[in-house]
Amino acid sequence: MKIVMIGHKYVPSREGGVEIVVENLATRMVAQGHEVTLFNRKRKEYAPIIEYKGCKVESIFTVNKRALDAIVYAFFATLKARKMLKKKQVDIVHYHAEGPCFFLNLLPKKKKRPGTKVVVTIHGLDWQRGKWGGFATRILRAGERKAVKYADEIIVLSHNNKTYFRETYHRTAKYIPNGIERPKLHAPEIIKQKYGLDFNSYILFLARIVPEKGLHYLIEAWKKVVDQTGTDKKLVIAGGSSHSDEYYQQICDMCKGDDSIIMTGFVQGQELQELYSNAYLYVLPSDIEGMPMSLLEALSYGNVCLVSDISENTEVINEDCYVFRRGDVDRLRHQLKKIINLNLTAHNNMVIPYTWDDVVNQTLEIYKR
Repeated sequence: MKIVMIGHKYVPSREGGVEIVVENLATRMVAQGHEVTLFNRKRKEYAPIIEYKGCKVESIFTVNKRALDAIVYAFFATLKARKMLKKKQVDIVHYHAEGPCFFLNLLPKKKKRPGTKVVVTIHGLDWQRGKWGGFATRILRAGERKAVKYADEIIVLSHNNKTYFRETYHRTAKYIPNGIERPKLHAPEIIKQKYGLDFNSYILFLARIVPEKGLHYLIEAWKKVVDQTGTDKKLVIAGGSSHSDEYYQQICDMCKGDDSIIMTGFVQGQELQELYSNAYLYVLPSDIEGMPMSLLEALSYGNVCLVSDISENTEVINEDCYVFRRGDVDRLRHQLKKIINLNLTAHNNMVIPYTWDDVVNQTLEIYKR
């Protein structure tokens, strides 16, 4: 099959879960003999490439401004996909996330493109995310409605979202969760040199620093835990801003002058692997999720995890993990304090809930049916 992927920022990248998913789907589909074209965004900070691990890459024009980037990219990407469909150069056009679906009505209608499919993966209900303003939220909701109306198939990452589409739109979506690979554990080398971190010496938050991830709850609870216990463990915050500079500054202000908190910024490669490999506890206090890649990764490293009780988190965790009521700072404080006092043994139970090969095979079945 000839497949086009639309909606991510840039591959290869770990900017967000969408980029990780697109890379893993595309490269594995190519390995099975399919032809995949990735529509990367053309931005000055991204190196121009035409190929990645067997995938063709096309750079699509966009405007490097927060309010315009995604919508301009989606418009030109959709025009390109329409042209390819009309010329019968593609079998599958696969959109990722709700926003890029805003222009789905520009594609040829089903009867005018026989033998092809338009597939949409909903990575989460993006219009609920706190980083977006009113106009962006309206665009995202419109994209969701157009996905329901024009997509041949809809894929969701959680049972909660599957229920949402059934009850809201009477539309059946296919549940295909994200996958993960079994990692290799790393001793603390880079993180010891840069931050003075040793095995089990810190609590880890690793995700984009955006409002819906609930990091402000964690910092507030952590400060109380340190006051009450005098623990010498650190709270490590690993992640960068994503269209949320005001919130990122708020987080920096909350951490300022507190030597029990380390902000690393965006991490990748061995530094990322070392942070997962040596954490005492991984915490994800989200208000909203699609299917959190960072939580899957933490479980694959054998981390004990503490998560908010939203279904997108609780569907993933195992019996070694802990939960707290979403947004409840006092309950989060209580759980942190209890877990620190337990002297847990982490990294013994490496959990792979879903493999990427399973995800790819299920996605290909959607393409074929």
